[in-house]
Amino acid sequence: MNLDSLYKLYIHELKDLYSAENQLLDALPKMQAAATDTHLKESFAKHLAETKVHVQRLENVFKGLDFEPGGHRCNAMEGIISEGEELLKEDIPPRVLDAALIAAAQRVEHYEMAGYGTARAFAEKLGEHEAAETLQLTLDEEGKTNRHLSRLAERSINFLATRVVAEA
Repeated sequence: MNLDSLYKLYIHELKDLYSAENQLLDALPKMQAAATDTHLKESFAKHLAETKVHVQRLENVFKGLDFEPGGHRCNAMEGIISEGEELLKEDIPPRVLDAALIAAAQRVEHYEMAGYGTARAFAEKLGEHEAAETLQLTLDEEGKTNRHLSRLAERSINFLATRVVAEA
């Protein structure tokens, strides 16, 4: 697609988010399986359910546009997920792995928040107010997930990871 207008840039951003969310649908179950902390496992399960809703919302936004949601691969999300998957191949103590999984998940959240904020701003400027409200709702949920992961890390996961004695 030739990005010769804000409208086309908006479509590109939506397609990027759609691809990112769909890639996340595949990654979250792996992260959940790798986590050892019960609360972290629950967080990943909850975010998987939310991600399914986010995909549906994006599909609904696309219903009002002249474009389909697919046909684009989000390379940034692919890279972020790939980095997270590399962690799963390492011999990392479980408590340290939980901290690493939170770090990887927060990278995902920050990328999504940037994308949804941008798409919402474009939608507003283009007069797509209903889409902007939908995108803002998802942006708010992504922020809430990020804050939850921060609290989980700061209140327990990182503490437990510090108790793992590093082998030298």
